[in-house]
Amino acid sequence: MNFDFNPPRVLARTRRKKNRTPLLLVLLALIGTLFLLTNRQSVTPTEARMTPVETTIQAPPIPEIRREIIEGAIRPGDTITNLLSAYFSPRDIHDLGQESRGVFPLSNICAGKPYKICLTDGSFEQFEYDIDRDDLLVIRHTEEGFDVERIAIDYTVETSLVQGTITSSLFVAVAEIGESAELAMTLADIFAWDVNFILDIREGDSFKALVEKRYRDGEPAGYGRIMAAEFTNRGETFQAFLFKDGDNTASYYDAKGKSLRKAFLKAPLAFSRISSGFTLKRFHPISKTWKAHPAIDYAASTGTPIKAVGDATITKIGYTKYNGNFIKLRHANSYETLYLHMSRFAKGMKRGKKVAQGKIIGYVGSTGLATGPHLCFRMFKHGTPVNPYKIKAPAATPISRERMAEFQAMSAPLMARLQGNNTYQAKADTVENAVHSQ
Repeated sequence: MNFDFNPPRVLARTRRKKNRTPLLLVLLALIGTLFLLTNRQSVTPTEARMTPVETTIQAPPIPEIRREIIEGAIRPGDTITNLLSAYFSPRDIHDLGQESRGVFPLSNICAGKPYKICLTDGSFEQFEYDIDRDDLLVIRHTEEGFDVERIAIDYTVETSLVQGTITSSLFVAVAEIGESAELAMTLADIFAWDVNFILDIREGDSFKALVEKRYRDGEPAGYGRIMAAEFTNRGETFQAFLFKDGDNTASYYDAKGKSLRKAFLKAPLAFSRISSGFTLKRFHPISKTWKAHPAIDYAASTGTPIKAVGDATITKIGYTKYNGNFIKLRHANSYETLYLHMSRFAKGMKRGKKVAQGKIIGYVGSTGLATGPHLCFRMFKHGTPVNPYKIKAPAATPISRERMAEFQAMSAPLMARLQGNNTYQAKADTVENAVHSQ
């Protein structure tokens, strides 16, 4: 046998098996690589983009803004400093006072008036203060400083017909129909030249009025203007229509265009009672002697406002043992009036000051020789005492001829509505809006 040149087949197979192992390993590695490449290419672009979104952390919700309103009324002694000291430095408040001076001096805030402080997340945003029944002071804080303005109060206004019959007094009659004393005072002011609400009122007297009722934020907020009114006293009826004659201040006129305003009011007090009338012989309750009493005494509570009965200039003001606190006024046509026993004078009263008719000049008291709180009212003509109730005061200027047609067109629907004729409702509303715009 030639063993060297012809090896056995078994040995040959064994040798080939040993040589095939590295090839298998390489083949497996290639297959694995190919598998990975195939899987990576099968991922879509959309899936690739979504993967980072799924792992992103969500942002927290936007915090809710917290708003707060602090409401109150100015208390005696309150100043803008102690109202806003929690939000601003003394220097800031000083700057605010300077900024506000031309709009409304902050030193003029009055006790009893409502105010609001608006906060956002505890920080000051706005301050509101009722200057009067018509205007509002608004202070806002901005990055540049303070923004101060005076704006009209936003009222909802409805004009209503109110009417009543007097059983004892105008105050009681107004209260009986669910209205406030403010309405009674306004009606008394309108007819103060023709009706003495202290002496002349009788049971059965009646009144009607077209009055603006104001609402603020849905709540009643007092009265606006009385557009037209009617008062029947002792069988005689007086009418009043509000009208603005050209550049003149709006005033009240009767149906013929004559002014209700006269040189003198019927009385210096709106409501009171007469404790002693004009007489040349009266037994004095303190001196116990018979003396002339050329005056009218109005018994009223201490603090009741006293009005100037006509346009005038203060000629004397002061205090004496018998007169107490007193003021003497000089009117046109050589008339003078004297007001005695006041508890105090109104602010700003001094000798030489001009006062308008109806202006409050002082308050009822019992200073000097007096048994109780009352006003002793005296009137003189050329220095001689006269009875105020016998004075025939001339009326003010009537409506001009140029405006008479306009007045008649305005007053006709208001008069019809006073009589309960609702046919003129739309026209009356148009008239009221026209008066608003003047």
